[in-house]
Amino acid sequence: MASMKTLSRETLGLLLGFCAICMFGATLPMTRLAVLDFDPLPMTAIRVALGGVVAALVLIIARRKLPEPRLWPKLLYVTAAVGTGFQITSAMGSVTVPSAHGGVVLGLLPLCTALVAALWSGERPSLGFWICSVAGAVLITAYALRQGGGGLTVGDLWLLGTVLCASTGYVAMAELARLMPGWVVISWALVINLAVSLPAAVWLWPDDFSRVTPRGWGAFLYLSIVSQYFALFAWNAALAMGGTARVSQIQLLQTFVTIGLAALLAGEAIDAPTLLTAGAVVGLVVVSRRFAVAGRQT
Repeated sequence: MASMKTLSRETLGLLLGFCAICMFGATLPMTRLAVLDFDPLPMTAIRVALGGVVAALVLIIARRKLPEPRLWPKLLYVTAAVGTGFQITSAMGSVTVPSAHGGVVLGLLPLCTALVAALWSGERPSLGFWICSVAGAVLITAYALRQGGGGLTVGDLWLLGTVLCASTGYVAMAELARLMPGWVVISWALVINLAVSLPAAVWLWPDDFSRVTPRGWGAFLYLSIVSQYFALFAWNAALAMGGTARVSQIQLLQTFVTIGLAALLAGEAIDAPTLLTAGAVVGLVVVSRRFAVAGRQT
């Protein structure tokens, strides 16, 4: 009975993770559309501030109390990594590389998240699991080098920063989501971030919004409310329920989602190497599901 409950909880975590990945998958294409009308830094400051205001309203309506003092160090880290670092690095990366390219590079996230989970949270992935993760990372690195003419571009470096911010932030959120609901974790992180994002938004506020198209406003609102806030509700719950290392592997599917949406939303041409790399990486996700990931040792 216990094993059935564990399996059911893991399966639900995987399903929630997939829903979150579908929402996350539109982030780079939407960012690519938004930076056509907004400068990256003002857009980032304003969208993070807007997300913080929405989060504050949700917490007020739900009458949530302040988190316990012992949780604040991790909350502050989530604020810095996910609330600010991820937003800036992904926006800057989207200025210089197509979103389909960025989607493939972000396929490194599962490996990095599993590594951080192993070091930080005490999860113990099996050898087969690591082989699949490393193989996926090698494929993605080779793809990025090929697309960059044998070297990494500035956009790739920004995206690697995105991977670092997201992977460490996700593990911290997963730890917190075991102690409080996932939506409360990201809500408090965004509210705390208002101390930085609101002054930055005021300081960087553009003089003129007349050149912003309806498409640009739609992309901006999606990034501010869905990508930054509601998608993380599902993702935090998924990491807590299914295990960080295991659920993080689903993020390799985000590559394929992003490529499809890049073609659909941003009109990007998708070449054969991009499709082949994405297909190979998705195949590794399926294979990795067969290998065990042991939980935290007590």
